[in-house]
Amino acid sequence: MYTVLLILILLGALVSVFMALRALGAYLRFRRTRAVFQEEVTDEVARLSARTDELESNLSDLDARATELPIQISELQQSLATLQILTRALGVSLRQVQKVLSYSALKTLSADRIGRMIQTASSQRNRESSN
Repeated sequence: MYTVLLILILLGALVSVFMALRALGAYLRFRRTRAVFQEEVTDEVARLSARTDELESNLSDLDARATELPIQISELQQSLATLQILTRALGVSLRQVQKVLSYSALKTLSADRIGRMIQTASSQRNRESSN
């Protein structure tokens, strides 16, 4: 009976050692997994922190640009108003030039006609006097 009891105790001890080794292996895998996970989480947090800093910087830049926008819009409106005035002045000037040119063209045309008429009359007199 002692032998059976001794075998059972040894068998229990062997099962306990086996289970202890499995528990130790599971614990070591857990530590490795936790270390890798912690490293990945730390890297991700650092990356997200850098990205957040970049976003904050970009947001500040956008805010600065947004404050400049009303000034630029005002300048653009002033430039457009100036352009409208200059365009109207150019239109008036072009119409005046057209009037001057058409008067000048009529004058030139009339002078040219008169010159031809005088030439024709002179030619006819010269021919009549030659005959």
